[in-house]
Amino acid sequence: MRLDIAGLTAEIGSKRIISDIDLVAEPGRFVGLIGPNGSGKSTLLRTVYRALRPTGGIVSLDGRNLWRMPARQAARQRAVVTQHGDLSAEFSVGEVVAMGRAPHKGLFERENAADRAVVDESLKRVDMLWAIDRLFSTLSGGERQRVLVGRALAQEAPLLVLDEPTNHLDVRAQLALLDLIRSLGLTLLAALHDLDHAAAYCDHLVVLQDGQVRAAGAPLEVLTPEFVAEVFGVRAHIGAHPITGRPHIAVASFT
Repeated sequence: MRLDIAGLTAEIGSKRIISDIDLVAEPGRFVGLIGPNGSGKSTLLRTVYRALRPTGGIVSLDGRNLWRMPARQAARQRAVVTQHGDLSAEFSVGEVVAMGRAPHKGLFERENAADRAVVDESLKRVDMLWAIDRLFSTLSGGERQRVLVGRALAQEAPLLVLDEPTNHLDVRAQLALLDLIRSLGLTLLAALHDLDHAAAYCDHLVVLQDGQVRAAGAPLEVLTPEFVAEVFGVRAHIGAHPITGRPHIAVASFT
């Protein structure tokens, strides 16, 4: 699925947060949103997963205006994993992932064998089928994130939106989750705050600053030492990772 964002503007209260944003995510590509805190990354994502209606511009999926779709149809087109994915009630892992089937069910339609097969397959893909009967609240942070990605997969949506998916995870869990996300074959739009992760995993980067696009392009085109210093206020060294060979960025303060 192709995501097109054109001239997007959004406000919270009476304050404009993002202005005239243009962005394209080609089918199967991983597009990363980066920028300093408060640059508008999460706000932009909220307009894509329909938590915040834009005040201007268009968000379209394969040429169809996302905000003119019925809610159920939109939910079949895009899934989301947010920063605050904890569930307050005591649901099992299987129940959490089954929530992803809601857009495919009628109001009073019960789960059937086909739904259960999708749940099982989604959990297999995130390597969490072993925990299907465990309480979600008993899992580690990394395991919870994998389950939430599984819930998104159960929606069978071709676009996956993620808001800082590695937040609060340890290093091993961060890399495992990014490897998983990258392997899914979906169109991906993710806000990331770790520049090294963005360089290593994304096909295309969009840099936001003060609610506007400052730069967009391939990671090594965008993340020059001069640009990183200007936007993020840190020194940067860009090269190939000595282990993986992927683009790698090391940063240090100016002090």
